[in-house]
Amino acid sequence: MIKLQKLKRLFFSALTLTFLFNTNIPVNSTEKEVKVYSGRHYNTDRGVYKKFAEETGIKVRLIEAAGISLIERLKREGKNSQADLILLVDAARITNAAKAGLLQRIDSLNLENDVPDGLKDPGKEWYALTRRVRVMVANPKVVDINKIRDYTDLADPSLKGKVCLRNRKSPYNQSLVANQIVNKGESETKAWLSGMISNVSKPFFPGDIAIVRAVSKKKCGVGIVNHYYVARMLAGVNGRRDSLYAKKTSVITPNPVHVNISAGGIARYATNKSEAVKLLEFLASPEGSKGLAAPTFEHPLKEVNQNQIVKNFGEFTSDKVTVDELGENNSLAIKMMKEAGWN
Repeated sequence: MIKLQKLKRLFFSALTLTFLFNTNIPVNSTEKEVKVYSGRHYNTDRGVYKKFAEETGIKVRLIEAAGISLIERLKREGKNSQADLILLVDAARITNAAKAGLLQRIDSLNLENDVPDGLKDPGKEWYALTRRVRVMVANPKVVDINKIRDYTDLADPSLKGKVCLRNRKSPYNQSLVANQIVNKGESETKAWLSGMISNVSKPFFPGDIAIVRAVSKKKCGVGIVNHYYVARMLAGVNGRRDSLYAKKTSVITPNPVHVNISAGGIARYATNKSEAVKLLEFLASPEGSKGLAAPTFEHPLKEVNQNQIVKNFGEFTSDKVTVDELGENNSLAIKMMKEAGWN
């Protein structure tokens, strides 16, 4: 019985989740559709797809998988790929998809108007859909939160043994280091990395939620996370225990702050390109962006999330680093992280 259950777990973990959203139009060979490969994993996204399908009559076929798995799948499928629209989280992943030739140019006035400068590809191959703020979360009973204002403060010797970080594989951390390279230069970033890594108290964590828990339990004093993870915990999305953990911490937002994205682009071999462009335009529109971001505690493209929990984190000002620059410096960031001992 135990072996059977194990086999079932392995089987279902290997499956890619597939969903279909359509109107009440009878299925036939001429019905319009768009196939989406998505690295976003939020049930609430499906409501946005459903609304699009109802308004346009275009079916949405959704395939969800980890971002890196989607990229490898697209490379493997090549010209035989069924993907029309690709959605990925993090600047490096979407820019790497473009560099790998997995996307194609999009000519859309709607996308150009709806997506702010710095959040879209100069070559018009991808456009941001939502924004994520990389903040610090601290325990005021362990560290003096009044002395922590910027990521660079985590290299201060006074925080020896009090810093906890997600592992180097995290695309969010890679983009943060790329951001610092653009803002501060290689020399200052190298010094910051060296000081911060020397302050790390525990083995590197697998996820942002684990860091919030560790900070709340005083296993460390301060860590770096995406803002919406804390918001989800405070809202009780992960259960009462995580809500209580999050309430013991304080969110510190640097000024200006590093902002990451989730984004979308048209697959290179899309067979339903016009339908895919329409869906991407819908997702990047004020209505669509808010529809994606509001329930996940992310920020839409042109306004802040109006959820009171997120508003309590305070206002934020994004720095001037573009998403394209984050992608360009990803390889260098990974190299410098390795050299600094960020495992």
